[in-house]
Amino acid sequence: QVQLVESGGGLVQTGGSLRLSCAASGRTFSTAFMGWFRQAPGKEREFVAAITWSTGSTYYADSVKGRFTITRDYAKNTMYLQMNSLKPEDTAGYYCAARLSGGFVYLASEYDYWGQGTQVTVSS
Repeated sequence: QVQLVESGGGLVQTGGSLRLSCAASGRTFSTAFMGWFRQAPGKEREFVAAITWSTGSTYYADSVKGRFTITRDYAKNTMYLQMNSLKPEDTAGYYCAARLSGGFVYLASEYDYWGQGTQVTVSS
């Protein structure tokens, strides 16, 4: 079992920044990837970014590339998402997820554990 707890969401104006955190506990040593997904009302959950837990290799959706940065603190079992130049279309619930094995995937269904989510709202 892996437990994930997100924090850091909030309300920000267009062009502003936020940093999300995801603290992992439990069997974190068996984690292969961790990722961020987001879901806006009436839309499917979509991939935002992912990181290989052991090496720190990163992957991004085209919509956030150059604006968002995913990092992890291996010793603290914590993952971060630095979000800059935020746009109203970034407004969504943001969820962290853990994938225990296999290669990188962007499908939410391929991730094994999920946090409860944190809301990000970008005002225009």
